[in-house]
Amino acid sequence: MDVMPQQDPESRRPPEPSPHDPYAMPAEGATAVPPPPPTLRTTLRRAAFGAVAAGVLLAGALVAVPDGKRDVPKEPGPVERAEAAATAGSPASLSDLTALVGDRQKWVESHPADAPSWATLGSAYVEWGRRSADAAYFGRAEEALKRSLEARPGERGNGEAWVGMAALANARHDFLAAKRWGETVRKQDPKAWSVYPVLIDAYTGLGDVKAATEATEKFGELRKGVPALARTADLYRGQGWREDALATAREAADRATTPAEKAEALHRLGELAWERGEPEEAVAQFDAALRTDSGHHASLAGKARALAALDRTDEAVAAYQSALAKLPRPAYALELGELYTSLELDGDAQSQYDQLGELLEQAKAAGVDESLVRARYESDHGDPAVAVELLRGQWRKQHRSAAVADALGWALHRAGTSEEGLKYARQAVDTGVRNASYAYHLGVIEARLAQYGPARRHLEEALRTNPAFSPLDAPKAREALESLGEPPSGGPGDMQPPPPPPAPEPKREPKPEPKRESPKPESPAPSKTAPAPSKPAPSSPAAVEADASKSP
Repeated sequence: MDVMPQQDPESRRPPEPSPHDPYAMPAEGATAVPPPPPTLRTTLRRAAFGAVAAGVLLAGALVAVPDGKRDVPKEPGPVERAEAAATAGSPASLSDLTALVGDRQKWVESHPADAPSWATLGSAYVEWGRRSADAAYFGRAEEALKRSLEARPGERGNGEAWVGMAALANARHDFLAAKRWGETVRKQDPKAWSVYPVLIDAYTGLGDVKAATEATEKFGELRKGVPALARTADLYRGQGWREDALATAREAADRATTPAEKAEALHRLGELAWERGEPEEAVAQFDAALRTDSGHHASLAGKARALAALDRTDEAVAAYQSALAKLPRPAYALELGELYTSLELDGDAQSQYDQLGELLEQAKAAGVDESLVRARYESDHGDPAVAVELLRGQWRKQHRSAAVADALGWALHRAGTSEEGLKYARQAVDTGVRNASYAYHLGVIEARLAQYGPARRHLEEALRTNPAFSPLDAPKAREALESLGEPPSGGPGDMQPPPPPPAPEPKREPKPEPKRESPKPESPAPSKTAPAPSKPAPSSPAAVEADASKSP
């Protein structure tokens, strides 16, 4: 990203005095009369002394400056560090980001036509608003980016302002707009590496796994190093490739250099540990991230989640409260409210849900779409019909990620339409992501629809993936699994093949009955030895056997 410096570094140095400057003071002890020429003896003595002095000075210089390096490089300041992070595609610390914002604000006041500086300021506002959960900065970002595009349109080479607009759309959860901005930049300059992170976020939000994969691979080609490794680890994580995600995330953490970059990598390792049901490891990674960069407040919320899984609830509550004070994201407020609910602290839970409502209203006023978090609250603690309406709106906007599919399926189930919710819940699980909540929701819906075999399998998967995935839902998952009982011998009934139909009995041709003659009038009296009339053929082997026993 091109950044106009506030002042040329050379201009900060004091000017060297000119030898022809009439106001320059003469050397100390100088007179207007030149000294007499020295004698030969004096000249030789001075030469010998000069040689010795030169040797002493040279030796001192070699000792003072190791490896022959005489110029010690100046340590970069916070503005330079933030610019270097942006150039590398890595996160900057919040303090450095603050310095960059202040520097660019001051610069554009006196240089209002500097398009690159406006673009830098706008992008820094987006990052600050995202990292601090202060949506008010998004409005400032939009204004700065528009000023940049007014000074130089994107078609004339101001692609960085377009990238900033894409990042702003992602921060507001308008993934379709982010996709349009990003694809415009990519069409103009396919090798502009800075556009691919915003495209990855947009495609992920839209649930377009194929496009997100292609963008991640392209970013890795154009930008090697920790940023590419981090994006690749996120891709593997979203597809359920747990081992590959962990290996790549560890490599990113090992290769990270700056504190902000290292903290972000350690936070990713903590999230992966949490998802695979290892809360002790998660706490360790989140603590390491906070030691590396105390301003990485997302790790404080991650630590609170892991502490709750370890039944260290007092510490978890304190960590959540601290995280919300520094990073007031609605999702954290919902998690803390559900932790209070699981502890049967109904008053505290209601207060927390009230705070959640305030945060959601603030986000809405700033143009941020938090429909997903609000729908999750409505599904379990409010009106599921409202959740269904919100999530159908997300689906119409092509926001079809695994998270939205899972939330919509659960909301439909809670609203009484489990049959329709089943297909969305299955879609979320079928993405391959290892999310215990998704498996739990699908298992409950299947149990409601009397699909007991799949229900048992998905509930077991949820508890196997992360036994303490939610302080509120994990106990419900165990209860639901116990209510299903043990599977029948030979496997669940709905997984057994149907029994073969019974073989049809062979058809028997009926034997014709003998004709009987009608009695004649005036017939003679029958003889005592007249034979009895014949019987019809028996209809079963038993009857045949009985008749045979009666014959003489």
